[in-house]
Amino acid sequence: MEQSKQIKRESARVGIAMLVLGVLLVSANLRAPITGLSPLIDSIRLDTGIGNASTGMLTTLPLLAFAVFALVAPRIAKRIGMERTLFAGLFIIAAGLILRSFSPLWLLFVGTALAGIGIAMGNVLLPGLIKREFPRNVGMMTGAYAMTMNGMAAVASGVSIPLSEGLGLGWHGALAVWVVLTLAALVAWIPRLRLRDKSAITIPKRGKALWSSRLAWMVTCFMGLQSLLFYIMLTWLPTILRDQGFSDATSGWLLALMQVCSLPTSFLLPILAGRLTGQRGIVSLIAVCFVISFSGLLTGITWVSVISVLLFGIAGGGVFSLATMFFVLRTQSAQEAAELSGMAQFVGYLLAAVGPTLVGLLHDVTSGWKVPLLLLLTVAVSLWLVGMGAGKNGYINQQQESIKE
Repeated sequence: MEQSKQIKRESARVGIAMLVLGVLLVSANLRAPITGLSPLIDSIRLDTGIGNASTGMLTTLPLLAFAVFALVAPRIAKRIGMERTLFAGLFIIAAGLILRSFSPLWLLFVGTALAGIGIAMGNVLLPGLIKREFPRNVGMMTGAYAMTMNGMAAVASGVSIPLSEGLGLGWHGALAVWVVLTLAALVAWIPRLRLRDKSAITIPKRGKALWSSRLAWMVTCFMGLQSLLFYIMLTWLPTILRDQGFSDATSGWLLALMQVCSLPTSFLLPILAGRLTGQRGIVSLIAVCFVISFSGLLTGITWVSVISVLLFGIAGGGVFSLATMFFVLRTQSAQEAAELSGMAQFVGYLLAAVGPTLVGLLHDVTSGWKVPLLLLLTVAVSLWLVGMGAGKNGYINQQQESIKE
C-alpha cells in the first residue's frame, strides 16, 4: 500500500516536471522565430532585391497575426482544449519556419505569417494554462515563462548573423535552425494531448461583458502601451544611437544588452506582484524608469544614453511580465484569463504594428528624434495612468467587477 502511494507521488512529480518543461519550451518559441529574422533583413533584401516596404512587411506580418489570432485562440481552446490548441500552435510555427526557409520568395512571407499565427496561440493561452495548473505558483511560473521567452529572443538576435555568415548557412539556413526548438516543444507537449476533457472548460457566454469592463480596458491599455514602447525601441533604438555617434556594432550590442537586462526583472517582478494585494507601486516604479530612460536619450550625451538603454531593458522586462500577470490576477478562471489575454493582445499588437511606422514618419517630418522621444515620454506617462487602474486589487466578473477591500 505504502509502495503504491510512493509510486503515485513519484509519478505526480514527473508529471509536474514534464509540464514545467513543456511550458518553458513553448515559451522559448514565442519570440525567437521573430527576433531571429530581424538581423537578417539586410541580407534578405540584398539577396532577393525586394524593397524596403516589402522587408518592412516581414516585421509587420507577425504583429498583425498576433493581434487577429489573439481573439481566435480562446474560442478554439473552448472547443478542443488548451493543450490541443497549444499543440496546434506549435505545429503551425514549425510549418511556418520550414516554409520560409525555401524558395520562392513568397514562401518567406507565408511562412512568417504562419509563425505569427502559431505564436499568437501561445501568447494568449499560456497565462491561462499557468493559472489553471499552477494556482499557488503563478508568479514564479509567469516569471519563468517570460524570462525564457525574452532570453531566447536575445539569443536569436545574437546568433542569427553568426549562423548565417560564420557557419555559412546563409539566411535560409539561419531561419530554418529554429524549427529544432519547435520540434522539441512538440515532443514535450505530446503527453498533454490526452487531457482534453480537463482543459476544455465550459463557461457561460460572456457576450460583451469583457469589452464593456473598465478594469478589462485598463489591463488592455497597459498591455497595448507597453507593447508599443517595446516594438518602437526594438525597431528604432539602433538608428537613434547611430545618429548620436555610436558605431553600427556598438548600437547592435547595446540593443542585445537591453534585452539581456530584461531577464532578471522579467522573472522577479511577477513573483513580487503575485505576493502583493495591489501592484500600483510596481507600476509607478516601472513608469519612472521609462521616463528617466527616454529623458536620458533626449540629452544625446553618450554615457547617459548607455544608462538609458540599460534602464529601458530593466523596466521593459518587468512591464511585460506584469502585463501578463494582470491577465491572471484580475480574473477568476483559466478561461477568463485566456479571454482577457486575447482582448489585451488584440489591441496591444495592433498598436505595436503601427508604432514603428508612426515614429519613422515623425522622424522624417521633423528631421530628428526629439519629437519621437517626446511621444515615447507621453506614452510612458499614459502607461502609468492606466496602470494605476490595472494595478488596483480586484476581479473582472461576468456581470460586474468586484473589488476586494
